[in-house]
Amino acid sequence: MVKQLKKLGPGLLFAGAAIGVSHLVQSTRAGADFGFGLIWALLLVNLFKYPFFQFGPRYAMATGESLLDGYKKLGKGVLLLYTILTLATMFTIQTAVTIVTAGIATQLFGMGDIVIWSIIITFICLLILLIGKYQLLDKAIKVIIIILTISTLIAVFAAIFRSEKPISLAQSFPTTEAGIIFLIAFMGWMPAPLDISIWHSLWAVEKKKETTDFSPKNALFDFNLGYITTVILGIAFVSLGALVMFGSGETFSNQGAVFAGQLINLYTNSLGDTLYIIIAIAALTTMFSTTLTTLDASPRAMNKSIELFQNKTIKSGYLVWILVLAGGTSVILAFFLSEMGMLVKIATILSFITAPFYAIVNFVLISGKHTPKEWRPSIVIKIISYLGIVFLLGFSIWYITII
Repeated sequence: MVKQLKKLGPGLLFAGAAIGVSHLVQSTRAGADFGFGLIWALLLVNLFKYPFFQFGPRYAMATGESLLDGYKKLGKGVLLLYTILTLATMFTIQTAVTIVTAGIATQLFGMGDIVIWSIIITFICLLILLIGKYQLLDKAIKVIIIILTISTLIAVFAAIFRSEKPISLAQSFPTTEAGIIFLIAFMGWMPAPLDISIWHSLWAVEKKKETTDFSPKNALFDFNLGYITTVILGIAFVSLGALVMFGSGETFSNQGAVFAGQLINLYTNSLGDTLYIIIAIAALTTMFSTTLTTLDASPRAMNKSIELFQNKTIKSGYLVWILVLAGGTSVILAFFLSEMGMLVKIATILSFITAPFYAIVNFVLISGKHTPKEWRPSIVIKIISYLGIVFLLGFSIWYITII
């Protein structure tokens, strides 16, 4: 068992990055507002996004390079666009996930200012990444994902056992403008923005350096395990929202930290104080895993992009970028906290409208001459990819027309 766990890594890091706001906030809200009625949307978007996420570890194992190396081969313009988009969104995304994590911490420990907790959490993540580097990140995320999965599933089973409401699995489609906007946001962030495929490829390359036992077969199993975990926990959080919150009449805040407090309190009121610690641990590990992995991934990606532009290795590049991201996050927290709603909205819009870009580029790269023939996608994966590209293009256009 221990030996098998050692072979895992990047797929669980993917899960750690993906299982965050999309699950804790969006999935729970989907259950709270629509019961089990949006399970169809969760499953559909995970199916259509699957190939584009899988192309990250597939390309890394096929070539020994990250997707960013492949982007450069497709043209420096592709790599430049990715770098600009990452630079435009990395600070607001990091700040947003840190604030939600800090909000849960204040609920769990019952004291402290959200900005102070945000800085403490950022500092803890920095220590893990700078002292332990990839090896400690790899080990830490395995523990975090196991705790997250167990605590969440315990909460779901407890909710099922205690619920006196009839459970309806009837599916529905929102009919109001607010409901449609939420549906688009729900699918857009489920399980995560597509640029995480680049992070996954970088982690896969790093894992390959750390161990000779990380074979192509292990890499794809690792990814599939991480992806299935995100789907199962997405359904779990929808179920929690449906079982505990649906029909409660509770009005939920749009602010992540406030919502997290309402979430934990409502769970406690419905399931009892004895499960408070289980719910709190599930919520905290959910967001801490996202905060930790995003703090590692964006600097890793930015450093790799700059190295590719300069055609040389930059030894201290990762250190510089992670300190820049941590510092920029702290500045936003201290001086622009009141503007977070607008900043996150901008980052969200960019994530939505750039999803087709990542899907098309990843598909072109994995299907073309830069990938060995034996690693190119099967007919089935190609069909899902074409459908996914059409879905994401329509999805983005639809979103732009109603915001």
